[in-house]
Amino acid sequence: MSFPISFEFYPPKTDEQRAQLDKTAAKLKAQSPDYVSVTFGAGGSTLSHTPEAIQHLRGRHGYDAAPHITCMGGSREEIRGLLKLYKALGARRLVTLRGDLPSGMVSPGDLRYASELVEFIRNETGDHFHIEVAAYPETHPQARDAHADIKAFVTKVKAGANGAITQYFYNADAYFRFVDDARKAGVDVPIVPGIMPISNFSQIRRFSELCGAEIPRWVAQRMQAYADDVDSVREFGAEVVAQLCRRLVDGGAPGLHFYTLNLSKPTLNVLARIGAV
Repeated sequence: MSFPISFEFYPPKTDEQRAQLDKTAAKLKAQSPDYVSVTFGAGGSTLSHTPEAIQHLRGRHGYDAAPHITCMGGSREEIRGLLKLYKALGARRLVTLRGDLPSGMVSPGDLRYASELVEFIRNETGDHFHIEVAAYPETHPQARDAHADIKAFVTKVKAGANGAITQYFYNADAYFRFVDDARKAGVDVPIVPGIMPISNFSQIRRFSELCGAEIPRWVAQRMQAYADDVDSVREFGAEVVAQLCRRLVDGGAPGLHFYTLNLSKPTLNVLARIGAV
């Protein structure tokens, strides 16, 4: 089974986290990903570590590394400075998001929506960056409804996006329906499924409650039955996600984007099951 893959990392903040990222980056490099992305920071935390991670992943590991960039809480001048920095670091790809308002800040900043950020980046840098935006097969948790969510997605793409990466999900039908709706609305860019391997069920359940991703009841029930049997949880989780990946690729998904949480084993376990290692 051959298809493009990419990986997402978060920027390390401690020496221990840096060592973990180096270990993971080295192991995943053998999978020849198209690129890797580095998050801005969950919950609106500061960006200070992201450029360092981009530079490190490019310089030490030879990755094509794409920073996440958000507009929430930032001024046009601050965003302009980031774009100049990432150009200087050699980045040619961005993952562009609205983001979360940094803790303690009241104003959303000069730009309120991801579509405005995409338009700003295009006006500032032309076609220098390949821009990815976010998509939500199970609907953004803050959207008024699914129709409004598709409309917002179309607006982001038309502002100048080259492609999209979805929030993770465990229901392939939700992805295929979202793609169909996007195509009917005139979107023709690749929409790559975001894949979250399962190795720690309580952690995934907590993430899912925050981002609106639905865990199928039958999966949750099986996971709860395994209780503290860590090996069984990991084995079952890997097979569930591998089956999802097989169906997505067989159904025409243009690639897979893995949310690694800076760990290599959960992602490699899934890739091995679908014959991609």
